[in-house]
Amino acid sequence: MIQVWSVENLPVTRWRNGGGETREIIAIPGPEGSDFLWRASIATLDKDGPFSHFSGIDRVITLLEGTGVTLTVDGKDIPLALHTPLAFSGDSTCTARITGQSQDFNIMTLRGACNAHVEVVNSAQQSHSGVCLVLSGEWQLNGSELVAGMGAWWHNEHSTIRPVSAGGKLLFCRIEEG
Repeated sequence: MIQVWSVENLPVTRWRNGGGETREIIAIPGPEGSDFLWRASIATLDKDGPFSHFSGIDRVITLLEGTGVTLTVDGKDIPLALHTPLAFSGDSTCTARITGQSQDFNIMTLRGACNAHVEVVNSAQQSHSGVCLVLSGEWQLNGSELVAGMGAWWHNEHSTIRPVSAGGKLLFCRIEEG
């Protein structure tokens, strides 16, 4: 199954701590006893604060908009760079310090069941399961046209996404299960 989506049409959920909001893209159900196999979302950070703890989960965060975001992961300060994925354990203690508002893409995977490989690309990509977000340009995914602010997710269906216009950028997340 392939599902095309637009950032502006994703449902918004405020965080319990008031520090931001999440737009969930997809949560693929996991084995019994787990919340999900993999989950993708876009978050808006409004103020400094802690990240939720996710035991047994691996996370990758990619800054989409904003500047001045620094994560402190297990006591180590890590400034986020625009469109540069950062992987860390959901078991880690993580807090964010921000200057202004920012938006980021998040992918979480159930450790031992699947892995996420996230990168920003400008060429054709393919995978059996994954999620993508068009950052610029026009792209085609199995016959669907996608432009900036649009994305798609797919699970257990081989998919290929190709640039239609020159100079396009795509955040591409390949999910490998097993």
